[in-house]
Amino acid sequence: MPELMRAVSQDVLGGPDVLRIVETERPEPGPTEVLVRVRAAGVNPTDWKHRAGLGFLREPPFILGWDVSGVVEATGVGVTLHKPGDEVFGMLRYPFRGGSHAEYVVAPSRTFVAKPPGIDHVQAGALPLAALTAWQALVDTAGVGEGQRVLVHAAAGGVGHLAVQIAKSRGAYVIGTASGAKHGFLHGIGVDEAIDYREVDFAEAVKGVDVVLDTIGGDYGPRSLRTLRRGGILVSLVLRDLVPVDAAAAGVRTEALLVEPDFAAMTRIAALAEEGALRAEIDTVLPLEEAAWAHERGETGRVTGKIVFTV
Repeated sequence: MPELMRAVSQDVLGGPDVLRIVETERPEPGPTEVLVRVRAAGVNPTDWKHRAGLGFLREPPFILGWDVSGVVEATGVGVTLHKPGDEVFGMLRYPFRGGSHAEYVVAPSRTFVAKPPGIDHVQAGALPLAALTAWQALVDTAGVGEGQRVLVHAAAGGVGHLAVQIAKSRGAYVIGTASGAKHGFLHGIGVDEAIDYREVDFAEAVKGVDVVLDTIGGDYGPRSLRTLRRGGILVSLVLRDLVPVDAAAAGVRTEALLVEPDFAAMTRIAALAEEGALRAEIDTVLPLEEAAWAHERGETGRVTGKIVFTV
């Protein structure tokens, strides 16, 4: 193995133009860690937020990226779960460290699960962060089950389109908001009722919802409270925009979720992917050298599904 690796890094906070390819030392796995050669890594909104200084990381330099699909190259002492040559995928510890937008990455062995043989590395590299976010919001936090009504905002987005599929896999009736041009895509992934947020006030059109997944923030949280039945729950991925006082007055519950690595949930996600019940829509596939363009495209807000780097 080479002693150096290529990675996307930045020395300052700022726009996409601060991203550059660097050569840096390849990491070494410590006890209970594995070294993974990255084959594909998803790009998520949190990447461009951290690049601009709106995330949890401190001052650069740092390497972004939390999605990983790749091949185990070496293991540290005490690792029994994976062996060199195994194909794995998973999410690095969020919101700290990152580092998957590189040729190699090191992480605790139970960060990763076996990549299903029925999907390729691009598909696997698109799933971890967004699918874990959707799973932890809908399953672990809201307990979505058979017959429940679920409202997913930005249902064609990275988290949203996977949340739709996870909710459907659990027997829910799914309502999704997106621009009218994306409604065909939404129905194709299982949305029962699509709402064009540009033409319709969802807060007036939707009532009696059991669960709302808010991936947008702003006034979407307060407005979504009006769609919930009494006893329903709103799970927000935008921590700063929750309004718990309004929620209490309406007789509903609100929760703010920050995704965590989760071996058990990744195992369930892998099973759904292998069954064909969960599939990431791939918007664009790019090499690491196109990182700046990937961030520019992501920040337009017009991405359907995920952007993925191949390494």
